[in-house]
Amino acid sequence: MERAHSARYPCFFGAICGLGPITSPTMLRTPVKMSNSPKLNPKTTLAFIHDLAAAGVAWYVAHLLRFNFEIPAPYMLAMLRDLLWIVPLQAAVFWKFGLYRGIWRYASLPDIKRILLAVAVAVVLPPLIMMMLRVTATPRSVLVLDPMLLVFLMAGSRLAYRAWKEHRLYGIMNLEAEPVLVLGAGDAAASLVKELSRGREWRVVGLLDDNPRKHGRLIQGVKVLGALDELPKWAAELSVGMAIIAMPSVNHAVRRRALQLCGAAGVKAMTVPAFSDLVSGKVTVATVRHVELDDLLGRDPVVLDDLGLHELLAGQSVMVTGAGGSIGSELCRQIAKFKPGCLVLFELNEYALYQIEEEFRQRFPDVRVVSAIGDIKNPRRLGEILGQYTPSVLFHAAAYKHVPLMEQQNAWEAIFNNVLGTCRLARAATEHGVKKFVLISTDKAVNPANVMGASKRLAEMVCQALQQEAQTRFVMVRFGNVLGSNGSVIPKFREQIAQGGPVTVTDPAITRYFMSIPEAAQLVLQAGMMGQGGEIFVMEMGEPVRIADLAKDMIRLSGYSEEEIRIVYTGLRPGEKLYEELLADDEHTVATPHPKLRIAQARSVGPQWLAGLLDSLPQQQGATDATAREWLREWVPEYVGGTNRVSSSAGVVRE
Repeated sequence: MERAHSARYPCFFGAICGLGPITSPTMLRTPVKMSNSPKLNPKTTLAFIHDLAAAGVAWYVAHLLRFNFEIPAPYMLAMLRDLLWIVPLQAAVFWKFGLYRGIWRYASLPDIKRILLAVAVAVVLPPLIMMMLRVTATPRSVLVLDPMLLVFLMAGSRLAYRAWKEHRLYGIMNLEAEPVLVLGAGDAAASLVKELSRGREWRVVGLLDDNPRKHGRLIQGVKVLGALDELPKWAAELSVGMAIIAMPSVNHAVRRRALQLCGAAGVKAMTVPAFSDLVSGKVTVATVRHVELDDLLGRDPVVLDDLGLHELLAGQSVMVTGAGGSIGSELCRQIAKFKPGCLVLFELNEYALYQIEEEFRQRFPDVRVVSAIGDIKNPRRLGEILGQYTPSVLFHAAAYKHVPLMEQQNAWEAIFNNVLGTCRLARAATEHGVKKFVLISTDKAVNPANVMGASKRLAEMVCQALQQEAQTRFVMVRFGNVLGSNGSVIPKFREQIAQGGPVTVTDPAITRYFMSIPEAAQLVLQAGMMGQGGEIFVMEMGEPVRIADLAKDMIRLSGYSEEEIRIVYTGLRPGEKLYEELLADDEHTVATPHPKLRIAQARSVGPQWLAGLLDSLPQQQGATDATAREWLREWVPEYVGGTNRVSSSAGVVRE
């Protein structure tokens, strides 16, 4: 009987180990490949021995608890007999489940799950074998206590080792690190505290959050001290010189308030990356950075119709004019994500084209890129490029758009480029079968007070006129200022602050709409996909921002006070409006399926109007700027060039 049992057991034990039953000497000599087996090394051996000991201790302690620490002699003998085969059996299961591939120093929830599964299998097998071998029954309470003790010993020792190791590595270093407060007590804050505890630079001494239910609670061992408004108190009490804003998903108003509290408390403000960057995996929460203007003027992320854009762009030939500019280059980046068959970068500026081409070689090596230098006013070059690459979609971002430059000395150049250039490009697009033509317009085209805005309104009207007889679908998109674009106020402010000031603002009351460059480009794509032809899409721009407040924020973000960097008001420049409008006086909008896009119901024109416009253009070449403004008033009735809509005070220094 004993021999029968022993002969049956090795086959079962071999099956558990993944070897299968041994049936011939040949199989004994055949090496068995175990992909889950870790390589043997001293640490793996020690971990394996530890679990062997844990299995034995758990089995013994389970009997002690069952018999109130006085095990009867018969049960003691049975326990010792069972240990001889239960411990090797459980060890084989542990090995099979790959418990020794992990590193104890990084023990975490996946390791605990693996231990639970291994123990669950390991504790089911002994009763089955006992039943098969008709071994004396072990007390059922022992079979219940054994897995509980085994999990405690195996998982607890791993977590204890990790805690000890991390304390050795980071505990002493953190005592010398700079104390910081974390603003926010959510998931991002918890991850941040955990990551910073491993570093040498910062030591989190407390968290602040406006949720009263979190006050007094511990997050990663750090206490939530109170509300955000208590920052000055705790900064002084704990001798903190820096606070980290860990609220990536809150709106910009909350972030602005947090920054103001940091200023009031006299502490330096840092922040975690934006929520979109965290979700995309570009960065981790531990990538702490300085607060940027985008954080204060942030807007909700754009939700794109990816399926529709894939149909529009994927595998297609797409052309972007002005590809080296701020909006044009970002449009190219967004388009490249949809894997176009060919992306034609059309640009007049040689260096700008070189830069974007070099960037695309590194970032999008799988996208076929064509770099074409050319002028949108040159019909021969347009025909050559459009005929060779036959784009199905064309985004027209090339334009002269700097208001003061176009207002004086360059008025006719703005008209020829923005109006005549758009007309020639649009006609070439229709001749070469472009399916969709998207014009990048501006909010300055609404009740225009300057040459640039009036010329862009005429560009819109040119596309409206061509739409009536063309198969190409023309779509126009209006939006306001974008943060950090070439020639915008923000780079100018940065340069003035770097030089020690003063920062020049035209008027204390001047306001502008702002959005980020990626958001603008994404909405242009969305509008281009939705447009059926002839629509003027207006972007939802949020609330207008006072430029004076923008200047103050940038001074504060640069680490200066308003006493150190002055703000000087210089008065509105020629053609500049005190505020921008998104709709003309005789326009209204209708909703679209996208919450950030509406369609303006603008005055339309026909082919006869366009013919008259083009006939009048050549006669004006070489005329003065005053003549250009008179010509614009004739063709754009709402144009009020030469006068500012609201007066201002010049030469005023900040109070």
